[in-house]
Formats: sequence, C-alpha cells, structure tokens
Amino acid sequence: MIRLRRLPEVRSAGDLVWFEPALDRLRALRHEADPHLREFFAGDAPVYIARAPGRLDVMGGIADYSGARVLELPLECSTAALLQLQDTPRCDIATRRAGRWHFFGVELPARAPAELAAWFAGRDADRWASYVVGIVQHCLSCAARTGRRIPPGVRLLVDSTVPEGRGVASSAALEVAAGAAVAAGCGSPMTATELAAACQTVENHVVGAPCGIMDQMTSACGQRDRLLRLRCQPGTIEGYVAIPDGYRFYGIDSGISHAVAGADYGTVRTAAFMGYRMIAAAAGLPAVRDGTRVRIEDPRWGGYLANLTGPEFSGLSGLLPDEMSGAEFLERYDGLTDTATRVRPERRYPVRRATEHPVREQARVERFAELLGALADEPHAALELGALMSESHKSYGACGLGSDGTDRLVELVAAAGPEQGLFGAKITGGGSGGTVAVLGTSGAEGLVRDVAARYRAETGRDAGVFTTSGPGAAETGVLLIEAQHEP
Repeated sequence: MIRLRRLPEVRSAGDLVWFEPALDRLRALRHEADPHLREFFAGDAPVYIARAPGRLDVMGGIADYSGARVLELPLECSTAALLQLQDTPRCDIATRRAGRWHFFGVELPARAPAELAAWFAGRDADRWASYVVGIVQHCLSCAARTGRRIPPGVRLLVDSTVPEGRGVASSAALEVAAGAAVAAGCGSPMTATELAAACQTVENHVVGAPCGIMDQMTSACGQRDRLLRLRCQPGTIEGYVAIPDGYRFYGIDSGISHAVAGADYGTVRTAAFMGYRMIAAAAGLPAVRDGTRVRIEDPRWGGYLANLTGPEFSGLSGLLPDEMSGAEFLERYDGLTDTATRVRPERRYPVRRATEHPVREQARVERFAELLGALADEPHAALELGALMSESHKSYGACGLGSDGTDRLVELVAAAGPEQGLFGAKITGGGSGGTVAVLGTSGAEGLVRDVAARYRAETGRDAGVFTTSGPGAAETGVLLIEAQHEP
C-alpha cells in the first residue's frame, strides 16, 4: 500500500487532479520495457512530486528585465518533477523529450555556477540538463547553509506537457518543478518567491539565457484563472487580477521555435541596457567600473528604464541613436549595468527602439490592468484593451522581435474582430516566434480554433491552442508518496 499526502508546511488550494499525470507516469514505470527506466526509482523510498505550469504572457513581456509591471496567466500545461533521495552523491535525471526518454547523470557536489556553465557549454546534447542540475545544486546548497543534513544525491524523473520553444516558459516550468521537489525533499525553507529568483539566477548564469523574472515567478506563484500582477524590481507581487466573467485569454502557437538564448532577444535586451546607460550619463548620474560591469548611483529611476515616465523619455530620446555598434558603445561608456548580457563589439544594436519599448510598455500594462478591472461594467473597454495589445505587438516588431507567423496570427484575430468576440492579440515572451496571446469572450473558443486552423492551412505549421489556466506550483504544493506497511 502507499500513502499520499501533501507536506504539512505547504498550503494548497488545489486537489489531486493536478498530480494525476505524474501519478500515472509513476505507476507506468513498473511496466516499462527499458530496465534503466523501470528501475530508476529504488524500492519503497519516498517520492516527492512537484508540478509547475507554463504561462501565457498577457502584457509586459520583455519589459520585465527593465523593471516593468507584467500581467501573466499560468496555463494548464505543466511540468512534473518526481524526486527520490539517494545515498550515492549523484544527480541522476530521466526526462521524456520529443517522445523519447533521455538520461543524464553527474556527480555531486557539483561545480560553481560559472564552472558548471562552461562544462555544459561543451556538451550540446546535454544542455537541457543544465536547467535541472543548476537548480538542484542551488537548493542543496541553500539547505546546507541552514544547517540541515542534506542527502548525498537525488534522482529526478521529469515529464512535461509544456511545449518547448513556443514562448510559454517551458524552461521556467522545468526549473521551478525540479527546485520545488528538491527543496521539499531536503527540508529547505525556501519560499516560492525565493525559489523563482533562484531559478532565474540558474537560467542566467548556468544555462546562459538572459531571461527576466516573470516566467519563474508566474510558474511558482501564479494562481489559476487570475493574472499575476508583478513588478519586476526585482520581483514584487502586487496582487492578482481577476479576469471578468464573460472574457478569457487564449494562446495560439505560431509553430515557430523561440529561445530567449537566441541572438535577437539578447541583442534587444543588451540594447535596452545600452540606452539606460546613455540616459544615466546624460542625466549626470555617477558611474563607476565594477569588474566587467558598470555600477550607477541612480536615486532618480532606481536603475530601471521602466521608471522613466513617457514625457521624461520623450525629452531624452534625442540623445539615443537608432543604432550603435558594440565597439563604439564600449569606447564611450565602458559597459552595462546588466549582469546577464555583454556587449559584443562586432554587433549593431537597435538602441532607440529597445530603450523606448519598456517605457511605453509600462504605461500600457498599467492602463491594461485599470481597464480590465472596469470591463465588467464597461464592455466597450474591451476595444481599448485590444488596441493596447496591438500597440505592444507592433513595438515588439519595431525592436526586431517579430515574426511572419505571429504577425499573421494577429492579423487573423483582427480580421475576425470584436463583432465575433475577438478584441486583440499580441506576440508574447521573448518574441521572434512562439505564441500569441488573444483576448476574447468566453464563447469565442471555437473561433480561436478556427483562426488556428486557417493559419495552419496557410503556413503548414502546427498551431496548438491554449484555452485553460492552471495553478502555480505553490498553489498545489508538493505531494509526498510513502510506502505504508501493514502492521
């Protein structure tokens, strides 16, 4: 017999239905033909199960790394991490990717983040494991610093329904699920927000992807059917915004792979920090060299572009070039305040557009949240909400983060129009493909699927549809499976 229970320190508003896919996977292991998989977990040792969802970026997107507010919806699709402690000092991982099982193992204690990043950089086939090993190492170290007796090693089985490379935060779901399972298994006192911040650190400094904080915070702290309102300075939850009755947010996958480690995203992020550095210099803010970075004393904007008002930016934007080479920037300004990117001398950067985007997006997000709250009493507000999404989408494109697929999906949504219950759409997350978010009525799901089908017929690309929200990792907690022996 087995006993299922949630850990007592976790307050959970969910129920077992969110763990059923992971429990089904665990039951199926005993029937696997591959002995490596069938015997992955040992005997009757306890198994910890954590799950973390993907997310739909409704508004905010890439402005998160500039300190903006964002509005994020956790999705039903999720990643499950099943953990068993082991006496061998190793981190062993099994994961199902593209329909096939992959195995990876590394000895513990693992390397420092920079050393671990360099080690994985030479192992392209195993780069997926860096997300897991990085957060495992972080959680074990955190538990050890509190004086807890940590296990020598762990075994993690990962199974996911979050599509990879589609702009719905598959990497964050992987990190948060693995981190939550490890933290529970070794009794770490990490909160959900601390876990999210740790996952971002791993992605920036072990994986090498310069993401902001919104993905990890949504996966860890999101709530079902509510928009997480997050101020990314660095990651303050300001509340949860209810979606008014009669309306829903949908997602349509463009079928174009997206990666925040890609050159487009990194170029735009770097350009935004270049713009901040130029504005700070023009404002006379003191700057000092700090290793390979620049540290700026900024009591005016707190180091975040999103804190500039629209009029302030308009008054300063004449100082910003449309483009600048990395070599010219480094010669004039030494470097960036950003710790997750570096300026490449040979590259040209879209400074003005990348700098303007987070300033204008901050204003759009604030207006969006205000209108959403009034939508139940003022249905015409849906038209302005759609217009704000359109403006955000165009701004992404102006930065160089658009794609023909996402542009076409936005066009198809606009063609259907408010008369049929679709009010607007925008590209999400890191851009350059991925998923578009759509605002529509609750009864518009069929039309959304029709849009996806038309797009699929035109382009030949897969166009999956996201229709349902799900709970964040903290909302469902961690499930502990223990063997219960008869007396």
